[in-house]
Amino acid sequence: MAVASLSGSQAGGSALWGQIQQQQAQRNADQAEQRARALASSARDAQAVADRAQESARSLQVRSNQAQGEASEAKRGVAELSSLGEVQVQLSDLREQISTVLKSESTTNTSASLAPVVNSFGQETGTLVNVTA
Repeated sequence: MAVASLSGSQAGGSALWGQIQQQQAQRNADQAEQRARALASSARDAQAVADRAQESARSLQVRSNQAQGEASEAKRGVAELSSLGEVQVQLSDLREQISTVLKSESTTNTSASLAPVVNSFGQETGTLVNVTA
């Protein structure tokens, strides 16, 4: 009878041991599931941060492109102003040259037009105008 009782107690111990192992396995599974949920949550948070960073990078790229366009426009404006300044200097020089030529022609024409003309009778004409007609 001692053998039967020992077998019964071994069977009970074996069942208890199996139950403990099952509970331990369940705890391990629950902990693994909790870790998986925590990691998934961390991954979602990291993805959200990455999405915001990517959107920020896109926005910065657009602003950078706009700034580059404005810089190019400003450079063109500087070049145009420089060219305009050169043209103005050239026009000023041209005005002075024209003024000089006109003054010299005016002096020449004035002298020529004031000189009296002698007609075929030897009289000077063109210096006096008769208005008593």
